[in-house]
Amino acid sequence: MKKYFSQLRPVERRWVIGVGVLLVLVLNWAYIWPHFSDFSNDKNRLEAANDKLAKYRKAIDEMPSLQTKIKKYENEGEFVAPEDQAIDLMRTIQSQAAASGFGIQSFSPTRMSTNQFFVEQIQNINVLAPEPNLVDFLFKLGTSSSMIRVRDLSLQPDPPRQRLTADIRLVASYQKNPKTSSSKTTTAKAK
Repeated sequence: MKKYFSQLRPVERRWVIGVGVLLVLVLNWAYIWPHFSDFSNDKNRLEAANDKLAKYRKAIDEMPSLQTKIKKYENEGEFVAPEDQAIDLMRTIQSQAAASGFGIQSFSPTRMSTNQFFVEQIQNINVLAPEPNLVDFLFKLGTSSSMIRVRDLSLQPDPPRQRLTADIRLVASYQKNPKTSSSKTTTAKAK
């Protein structure tokens, strides 16, 4: 190659060097320059991965405290047998309505839904009551230990405008089965 280069005239040498430089620039432009941002992209990906790892480690560190809270909530409140939950809900609603000084006009059939920890009994009721009695009823339901809450409430005055007609959807949360979850924990610790 050196022998060939030395046989060229000065103008030809300049052309060969110019074409070589141009070829190197074109190759750099095509293959190297597009990858200049790779370092910053990799750096950003590394930071994102470290952030995710820190979040996971924090969540893992919180596991013992979360498990103690779960056990605390599992043992809190009273256990009502699944077959008695709908009856317990009706009994609680009727006793609170009687204590507030009005009767319930109609009940709809109780529905049930479940999640990981609770069985929810959903009861729709229709009442006709004076405003203070209805407010007292809702307040007593919220402050009692019964885990009953109002999910939906629609109010309308009755035709003489002396009382309120209310359609109320009440939801009661009952423990699924506290003994099963504690026995699973005991079995997991034994292993």
